[in-house]
Amino acid sequence: MSANAAGPAAPGIVCAFAVTRTPPDPAGLAAVRGHEEGGPLRVLRADGGLCLIVQDVPAALFDEEALTERLNRPADLERCARAHHRGVEAAAGRGPVVPLPMATLYRGDLTAARAVAARRPVLETLLDRLRDRTEWAVKVHAAETAPEAPGDNGAGAPTGSRDGGRAYLSRVSARRREQRGARGQALAEAEAVDTALRRHAVAATRHRPQSERLTGHRTPQLLNAAYLVEDARRADFTAALARLTAGAPHPAVRVEASGPWIPYSFARWDEDPHAGPGQEALS
Repeated sequence: MSANAAGPAAPGIVCAFAVTRTPPDPAGLAAVRGHEEGGPLRVLRADGGLCLIVQDVPAALFDEEALTERLNRPADLERCARAHHRGVEAAAGRGPVVPLPMATLYRGDLTAARAVAARRPVLETLLDRLRDRTEWAVKVHAAETAPEAPGDNGAGAPTGSRDGGRAYLSRVSARRREQRGARGQALAEAEAVDTALRRHAVAATRHRPQSERLTGHRTPQLLNAAYLVEDARRADFTAALARLTAGAPHPAVRVEASGPWIPYSFARWDEDPHAGPGQEALS
């Protein structure tokens, strides 16, 4: 999230969703609702044929202080995120887009257009790079193991026998080695999944693995990755995904995938599009 040049004294605030060279159909744009509190989505033209998809929003709700307070409330944060995604999707109706961070705000059209002009070389490079390409999200979790038998976790540890105590410690040690071995195997298979998918992608990036509380899985997330895929190679990529999600090649992990998406992970206009942090170009 970012708030660019917006402040409490701003007479009016412009919220920007995305940059494109191919503005969407006016009728289609008019049918999309951005932030509920704002005006209709519109096209703001900048230098060099670039366009911003923007929305006028009230300063009372979108100045820095008010916005910070709203985004600290989970329900408001979700509403803002959904509104932002609707605006980005609307911008992508006719061609590639560079999605901007959620809550990218400017004091008026002139400030917004100048911000685009200042980043024009990077934006043009990104739009060229993202043409006819989409993002696919892949998450890999360790496979769930069978529940421990009663006593495996130490509940039945002997107390009165030296030999029995040694046997118990031996079982505990064996169990720990088994767990370490299983995790090592799962990590290796997660890497194998990544390697297999990169063969069909032009770029890949890894995000921080999500916690079990967020994923709803009882096993750890080992890989949280995104792949930039040529439309012409989509069939190859999805065929590879189908094999991996079936689980046969890598039984120690479970693979989940979704897409195609607008390539948010590969459209950072504040980074070098050729070598962004954590992002590896594959071709």
